[in-house]
Amino acid sequence: MPPPSNKAFPVSWDQFHRDSKALAWRLAGFADANGGWKAVVSITRGGLVPAAIIARELGIRKIETVCIASYHEYKEQGDLVVLKTISKDLVDETDGGEGILVIDDLTDTGKTAKKVRELLPKAHIATVYAKPKGVPMADTFVTEVSQDTWIYFPWDMEMSYVEPISGQPDG
Repeated sequence: MPPPSNKAFPVSWDQFHRDSKALAWRLAGFADANGGWKAVVSITRGGLVPAAIIARELGIRKIETVCIASYHEYKEQGDLVVLKTISKDLVDETDGGEGILVIDDLTDTGKTAKKVRELLPKAHIATVYAKPKGVPMADTFVTEVSQDTWIYFPWDMEMSYVEPISGQPDG
């Protein structure tokens, strides 16, 4: 379970798709100005869905992943663990990430993006959502939420009854 917070931001599949597509629109302008994107690097797992949407919208076929675990048991952000790094071929052929688009669902504290920036210093890091501590590490994002907001992504939710905000019975 996530940490207790009065600020819940549930995101449906439909909303996440729209927000990811909005990010693609923003990134299309950067691509035009810089001669196009060479590849997408998805930060897993959260970046997989927006990376697929963005790669489709921008016509990018080369997709790589970097696997970094930062949330443990969905309770808190802990130490970063790199489970899979980026292909050496991709790093070498792009001179440190020039023309590479790195995609994630959220930059929270910016620690994950900072780690990826160490691996690909010239890459463009884009996230769907950003919190204030993470904003400096994202080159592009769609929506900023407060630091104490917990985003419930669609892959983390199921349909169930929710108590009213007031805590009063609704019956």
